[in-house]
This record gives sequence, C-alpha cells and structure tokens, in this order.
Amino acid sequence: MQCCWKELMDLLPPWLRTITDREGRDKPIGEIRLRLGRVPQFTGWGREWRLTDRVVAGADLHFVVNAASQYSPYAARSIAQGFLTASGGHRIGLSGEWVIRDGTLQGMKHIRSVCIRVARDIDGAATGLMGKLNGDSVLILGKPGTGKTTLLRDLIRQISGRRKEQIAVIDQRQELFPTHYAGYCFDPGDRTDILTEVDKLPGIEMAVQTLSPDWVAVDEITSTEDCRTMQQCSWSGVRFLATLHAEKLADLENKPLYRSILSTGIFGQAVLLKGCNEYTVEELRNK
Repeated sequence: MQCCWKELMDLLPPWLRTITDREGRDKPIGEIRLRLGRVPQFTGWGREWRLTDRVVAGADLHFVVNAASQYSPYAARSIAQGFLTASGGHRIGLSGEWVIRDGTLQGMKHIRSVCIRVARDIDGAATGLMGKLNGDSVLILGKPGTGKTTLLRDLIRQISGRRKEQIAVIDQRQELFPTHYAGYCFDPGDRTDILTEVDKLPGIEMAVQTLSPDWVAVDEITSTEDCRTMQQCSWSGVRFLATLHAEKLADLENKPLYRSILSTGIFGQAVLLKGCNEYTVEELRNK
C-alpha cells in the first residue's frame, strides 16, 4: 500500500502534523475529519482513532484549505463545488456557510469542517478481478469510502500492463494519478495516457479523437451528458471503466441518472464493492 505521506502531512496544521506523523503512520487512515471546536477524528477500514484531545480551531481549518488550494484559480472553482484536490491526490471535502449569487454557488464564507480523504494506492488490488472480466465496459459501484477509486486505479494499471491494451484516463481532479516533479505519484502503467484537470465531456472526446485508446477510464459519472458522450464514443469500439455511487445493484433502476446509464447498453458488467476489497461481479446486459 502506497500513500503520498509527505503531501498529506503538508496539509495539516503543524501541531496536528507532528502527532499524526508519529502515531498515525502505521494506521490504515482513510479519512481525517476536522470540525470546528471538536477533536480530530481519524477513521479507516471501519475503525476510528483519537490521536489527540486538542480541539480544532478556525485557523486550523483555514490552514488546510490554504495548503490545499495554494490560491490557484482552479481551486476557487473547485471550492464552489465543495471540494479541493491537494498534492498527492488527497481530496478535501468542505462544509460551512456558502456564498450564493443568482441561485449559483460561488464559494464559501465560513468553513466549519473539512474531511480529508487519504489517497492510497494498492498495487494488485484488481488482480483477483481481472479473470472475472469478459472484455465488456465495466462499472464500479459502491458507497463512499469502499475503495472505488483505489480499485479503478489498479484496474487501469493491470489492463495497461497485463493485457497490454491502450487506456486513456480522464483524471479531472488528479485523484487517480496525482502528479509530482518526476511524473506520477502512483504508477499508471506502460500504456496509459492521462488527461488531467479537464472536464469529462471534452476529455473523453479528445482522448477518443487523438489517442486511439482501447479503453477510456473516468472516475464518478455525474450527469446524463457523461452518459451520452460515452455512448457516442462507444460506437467507435472504445470500452469504458467508470465508477458510480451506489450501495446496491437495484439502485441502478431507482434513480433517473443510473437508469440512463443502463439504457445506453454500454456497460456489460458491474463490480459491486462492499469495502476492504470485497466485491461481487454482476452482469448488466438485458437488465
């Protein structure tokens, strides 16, 4: 298991960084939750830890946001969507008092809590899955925190390496393959091309038109436009890997967006994650 630990430590206020680096390094921390006036909460794999009794102050929350954003214009747009992606692929969810103009979210006025989701890479996470896939496009389903992104990342790497197929990744928030000075924090594989900080729709279209991929991978389908674009590109023979927030397979029938995904007929198989690399593989054809 690999984690960009230094980049994670750089996000934390100095007093919390020291404690976390000393006592948390050997724990499978998946999330760090900092709430104003509360003790920091560390969780992972169904467990919870308290590493300190000191409560979080407003200055601590601002430290995290400033460290993650580095005051970039892209970060300002991202904050208006309620999150930030920091170096190392760590994702920060934000809550507090929103600024709304003309019915549109513009940003945040007062931050009350942050949730740092720790990016981890598990080389081999998809090894047992590879033999169960039949070559159709694959949809990875699961609740938040069940490891969808981690499994997708290794599946990309294994298709690129073991199957020797070309794969393009639309890494909109740099969570799948965050960059550093030498390239990527996590190994993407020999036949992987990555488009970063580009929206899914133009990213998918650019990848199919210019990179000639066998596969296109995206994290989190969020709109019917995503579905339409994938359907159009699938007619050229491209297959897709994608993730979706869903607790069970029946959810695909119960929500309009998910029904539209099924109706395209793109995805032939679904991997339903239960957490801690536990999953089942389900057929989607004719559902």
